Amino acid sequence: MQCRLDGQVAVVTGGSSGLGRGIALQFGQAGASVVVNYFSGEEKAKEVVREIESGGGRAIAVKADVAQQEEVNALFARAVEQFGAVDILVANSGIQKDAAFTDLTLDEWRKVIDTNLTGQFLCAQTAVRQFRKQGDRGVSRARGKILHMSSVHEAIPWAGHANYAASKGGVSLLMRTLAQEVAEEGIRVNGIAPGAIRTAINADALQGEGEKEVLKLIPYHRVGDPEDVARAALFLVSDMADYVVGATLFVDGGMTLYPGFRDNG
Repeated sequence: MQCRLDGQVAVVTGGSSGLGRGIALQFGQAGASVVVNYFSGEEKAKEVVREIESGGGRAIAVKADVAQQEEVNALFARAVEQFGAVDILVANSGIQKDAAFTDLTLDEWRKVIDTNLTGQFLCAQTAVRQFRKQGDRGVSRARGKILHMSSVHEAIPWAGHANYAASKGGVSLLMRTLAQEVAEEGIRVNGIAPGAIRTAINADALQGEGEKEVLKLIPYHRVGDPEDVARAALFLVSDMADYVVGATLFVDGGMTLYPGFRDNG
């Protein structure tokens, strides 16, 4: 058995850049037809599509705000119209708006919660409805698969990032609660929690002295690459992981091992 997704259709939200881009490309290489969702950066999304197609795969780019029910409905409708079904959802879209707790505005709180948590709820709910509607397509042992993108900050508090940490803590229990509810239908729901990953959004923070400080928090002593997360995502949605249900896979080089306590704190 291999980590292949032949004959399957995957919706990857936030697929135009960063972790979503890496996952979309990995899924395309594994044989899936990929719906590359984006909110901004249309050209970047089209570049991902072209790269998948250049490798012999199938893909389309679809704009949608995952925090809006109507746009999520349209995203899934477009996927079904183009490819006939949806077998996999990677709920990856996420944003940060950082501020000290007493400086954090209600608008900054709401925007992060709306995208990072409500957006994952809306996409997962729509995916489950689609899985039920189309039934068992015979392309995977599971009837459908959902992968929620979380963060090490579902477990590690993060001062100055209360909205982000709260959203990821919510994603953790959303994922496990949904997994508990739909597992009996043959729908597998899991999460993935990356640590420090070298993407465009944090490129400046992971250079020079910034990288040296981050490496102090990573026992494995390297910053991750998008491919590290993409390969883990491929495993979790493939039949190789068919007995993995309601689990969060931390891809963090050991960050959640709290390396500051190696010498008894």
